[in-house]
Amino acid sequence: MPYWYIFRSDALLMTADDSLPHADRIPVTPATGSMALPLPSIDGRKAFAVRVADDSQPLPGMRYVGLRQTFDLLSRPHYVMAGKARELLHWDAQSRYCGICGAPMTQHTDISKRCTACGHEVWPAVSPAIIVAVTRDDDWLLMVQSHNFKADYMGLVAGFVETGETLEECVRREVMEETGISITDITYFGSQAWPYPSGLMVGFKARYAGGDLVLQTSELRKGGWFHRDAMPAIPGKVSLARRLIDDFLENKP
Repeated sequence: MPYWYIFRSDALLMTADDSLPHADRIPVTPATGSMALPLPSIDGRKAFAVRVADDSQPLPGMRYVGLRQTFDLLSRPHYVMAGKARELLHWDAQSRYCGICGAPMTQHTDISKRCTACGHEVWPAVSPAIIVAVTRDDDWLLMVQSHNFKADYMGLVAGFVETGETLEECVRREVMEETGISITDITYFGSQAWPYPSGLMVGFKARYAGGDLVLQTSELRKGGWFHRDAMPAIPGKVSLARRLIDDFLENKP
């Protein structure tokens, strides 16, 4: 029986034992204009992504859980697949009509659509963003809190890559814009799919080079240098930010 990744907005339908629904037929009614989208097989089973209306109620004995929260409930393969499902459903909802001529789009392959009138073809787009752990004198980490944070923890400088710039240029620009300091020794750390709704986070490490810390208050609520022995509240393990912070704490030069 196939797995069903059923989303109400950014919340995933899960069973009482925190697993995914699996049945021979789709167990819910998709949102208007939506359809079940095929996903790669997982655990030897077929899988499908389904979007339901925002006022859809969970099936008896089930509940909707925010995608980020499912990181602590699902196995890593299922969490990754849930992220892929959420991205495809977001793309499906945003690409119902052709951006060239306005005619309806139709599914062409599992991950592409084609215009029914002019033949224009589209694929899901990913928005790359950088995140960087900036250190000073080996024991101090630059941490900030965005206005977008819903809880009182500290994170790292991050931002979307602009057209015409490299990842490294984006790292320098975002650090300078948000904190007023310059950096050096930029090195790649790792990347992470960030399906909220369709991002790709690219992580870097860098070292302080100079300048006075001046926060960009339009984007940041607070920030500063934190010693490794006096860290504030930090993000959960779902994020690349946490991996970068843990790397700083665990690997003292």
